[in-house]
Amino acid sequence: MIFYIIILLFSVVIHEYMHGWMADQLGDPTAKDAGRLTLNPAAHLDIWGSIIMPALIFITAGFPFGYAKPVPFNPHNLRDQKYGIAKVAAAGPLANLITAIFFGLILRFIPGLNIVMVSFLIAIVRTNLVLMIFNLLPIPPLDGSKVLLPFLPYNLQIKLLSLEHYGFTLVLLFALFGFSLIAPIISFMFRLIVGT
Repeated sequence: MIFYIIILLFSVVIHEYMHGWMADQLGDPTAKDAGRLTLNPAAHLDIWGSIIMPALIFITAGFPFGYAKPVPFNPHNLRDQKYGIAKVAAAGPLANLITAIFFGLILRFIPGLNIVMVSFLIAIVRTNLVLMIFNLLPIPPLDGSKVLLPFLPYNLQIKLLSLEHYGFTLVLLFALFGFSLIAPIISFMFRLIVGT
């Protein structure tokens, strides 16, 4: 459990850093000004979301899931006012996908790795795929809802945003009871990357 949670911590840090980096590239320095444009875990970790909740979910559901403190950004500063929020939101899951591919290709193409290294690489790939797929769900406040938002008619945008009041509850319920719905996608992508 500790092994997976350590990997999860660094994966969510990369995820949040990329949100801030993308916002900065698009004209919003809020994350940088707040000291959050860093890979230092201390700047991003949340005691409940990064340590306690992942441990509880791992014990009850058998997989690690958690989050870091969301990186602050001001959408009014973004140069791209239509799709800027979607780009910032997509940067986090994209970072997890790139991380999964990078370490998955090491696992796939470098022969002679010992069992500890193989286990470590498998855990990195799986954890990052879980984070990517889960965060792309269109449940506010997950990234998927913000990626989807600019492409919806205004009335549906309002309805989607109204769900944010129940966001934490919906996310936690899905993590505990709906994970089986995305597990086949995660397994398929794992096999696609690792080649097994």
